[in-house]
Amino acid sequence: MPLSRRAAELAQIAFEAGALILRHYKDGTEARVKKDNSPVTLADEEAEALILARLAEMFPYIPIVAEEAMASGAAPIIGEIFFLVDPLDGTKEFLARNGEFTVNIALMENLAPVCGVVFAPALGRGFVGDVNQGVAFELAADETGFVLDGAKAISARAIPIEGATAITSRSHQDAKTEAYLAGFKIADRVTAGSSLKFCLVANGEADLYPRFGRTMEWDVAAGHAVLAAAGGSVTNIDGSPFRYGKIEDGFANPSFIARGLT
Repeated sequence: MPLSRRAAELAQIAFEAGALILRHYKDGTEARVKKDNSPVTLADEEAEALILARLAEMFPYIPIVAEEAMASGAAPIIGEIFFLVDPLDGTKEFLARNGEFTVNIALMENLAPVCGVVFAPALGRGFVGDVNQGVAFELAADETGFVLDGAKAISARAIPIEGATAITSRSHQDAKTEAYLAGFKIADRVTAGSSLKFCLVANGEADLYPRFGRTMEWDVAAGHAVLAAAGGSVTNIDGSPFRYGKIEDGFANPSFIARGLT
């Protein structure tokens, strides 16, 4: 099944934002500290401005919840359908210059992601998932955009007999994660930054991604869409559905487990 028009449009927006971010990545940029003690750069802010403008142009009636706008005090009114945007997920990875940062755009319906794109511009890897169609792809990019004709269908895998590959955050390690993984036969451990972790599970490169540290909805939604479309899942720790639109919590997330096929 080919990439849907909606998914292709979101992917192109993510590509444009990624190209902008790469210019800052090559030239260098300084970070400031936000009220929540997380870093922010001009790359974050300019990429978000680009994404917001393009989404407003293409989907003018859909509200947008975006990280930097929220940090500045914006409080959009959302309904059953809205976008979640993280223009530069993994700012610490961006500043460390390890390439593991992403652009995240997700379309939400009824408190769940239905379409999402994750683009790691420094790695040249893009991922898109259309949950309603049940298809996920890895996209190659050239200088002008994603090569949609070369999209490769991806799918999550069942845990191999020899054991699971666990993927954890490069920047956030904790005892709860280690305690959770102790309940599994683990054959390999890998680390990665940003929402790239969801995509590696979706692509069968890993099997389990437990997260007990703080995250926000815009950190997770696009990767969740890719993983769900590839046959995997993101749930609360107790296995219940992982929901979005948590206005009362400031769009903060509880702990979650992302995994491949079960």
